[in-house]
Amino acid sequence: MALSPHDDLIRLYGKLKRRAGVAEVWSNYYNGDVPLKFASPEFKGQTGSLFDDFSDNWCQVVPDATVERLVPIAFRLNDGTIDSRAWDAWRRNEADVEVGLAFLEALIAGRSFGLVWKPDGINTEITFHDVRQAIVDYVPGKRRVRRAGLILWRDGGQERASLFYPDSVYLWVREASNPFGYGVDAGSGWVSAGILPNPLKVVPLVALENRARLRGKPTSEISSVAPLQDSVNTLWAHLMTAADERAVPARAVLGMDRPTKDLLDADGEVIGEEDLPIDRFRRDRLLWLEREGASIAEFSAADLTNYTSVIETAVRHIAAQTRTPPSYLTGEMVNISADALVASEAGLVAKVQERQRYFGASLRELMRLEALASGDPVRAEALSMGSVVWRDAQFRSEAQYADALTKYKAINVPDEALWERMPDTTPEEIERWKSMRDDQAAAIVGGNIAGLFGAKPDEVPADDPAAIAQ
Repeated sequence: MALSPHDDLIRLYGKLKRRAGVAEVWSNYYNGDVPLKFASPEFKGQTGSLFDDFSDNWCQVVPDATVERLVPIAFRLNDGTIDSRAWDAWRRNEADVEVGLAFLEALIAGRSFGLVWKPDGINTEITFHDVRQAIVDYVPGKRRVRRAGLILWRDGGQERASLFYPDSVYLWVREASNPFGYGVDAGSGWVSAGILPNPLKVVPLVALENRARLRGKPTSEISSVAPLQDSVNTLWAHLMTAADERAVPARAVLGMDRPTKDLLDADGEVIGEEDLPIDRFRRDRLLWLEREGASIAEFSAADLTNYTSVIETAVRHIAAQTRTPPSYLTGEMVNISADALVASEAGLVAKVQERQRYFGASLRELMRLEALASGDPVRAEALSMGSVVWRDAQFRSEAQYADALTKYKAINVPDEALWERMPDTTPEEIERWKSMRDDQAAAIVGGNIAGLFGAKPDEVPADDPAAIAQ
């Protein structure tokens, strides 16, 4: 039985809020805002809230190491040419900046979303939303066919929703039940705010999913790091507690009573005694041993490397499980060769290239929708069969690039193909280089060598020093 738009709204809203709860957990881990776990009740009773704001945050390094290498630089049509109009629209909407944030949210929460729409009916907008704001519903049995999409946002004291279908958009509004967040009850108070036609004839909300499986949900990069992160935090808490009490040798005085002083009454008579504060002796580093046979014993300091070795093992496990180069986590890069550095980053590069395939499919769909919104269905079809041009996932030195490109040139690879392999080279720069090359060739063919190298200097007699000096 087909669901009504209001039923879809309630169902998708509830599903979105459940996802948002899980995403909030991973977001807190990314921010280092996690409670201390794996600590005994006795330890928590002794330390109280001392370590509430402490976190040795590795959960931030792992997704950051991946997202910094996910940089789209152009969109290619199915015939291999660069689509300049798609890139102009991409930059006009500042998507070249926002997409990095969308990738980061997808790596943290498992999903983020891109929306293509014409809010004023004229200008096409590309916007990105996190998992707390958007959700896509698919046709049962068809994972790539979008049936509906929901966007939520706040407008002052009101909560608003846009429910997208292929043929129409249903708008809803209600008073927010919580002044600091979205309403809790999905089905209460929603009032229709109108219906708009959908000129794209397809749901314009696209999911950017992290490592989607054929069966199963997209995953967070932090899910495998969180247990090790919790254990590292607890080990650091134990280490710092031990350092506070046992990091230096402890000394004990044997064969003596505790130092005391007499208590006198108003007449100067001794009425008792009280212990002298040990802190004064510790501060002044002075002690008198007056009793015969008194001596000083010493307890050696605790070996804190027992903690740090376990922490280092946990960090290495994080590096291995997430394919993050050890140099990112430990910072140790002493006397390492270029080949060894490339080998250490091979896992991360392979992971980034894998994400480029998943995210690239979503970006192609976004730009297909942008072409449809611009009234260009032919270009939309060409974009859907094209590809995304990414910046090289492997970080190399300029010398390595120059050496590789020189060898490619030796086997007659065209200049344009070589330029595309250079890092941070935009299609606009390549077009400018092509124009400069054409101008250079035209100058040579036309005999205008002076246009390339400047005018030829006047010849002067070899035996005229004054002329030569001038």
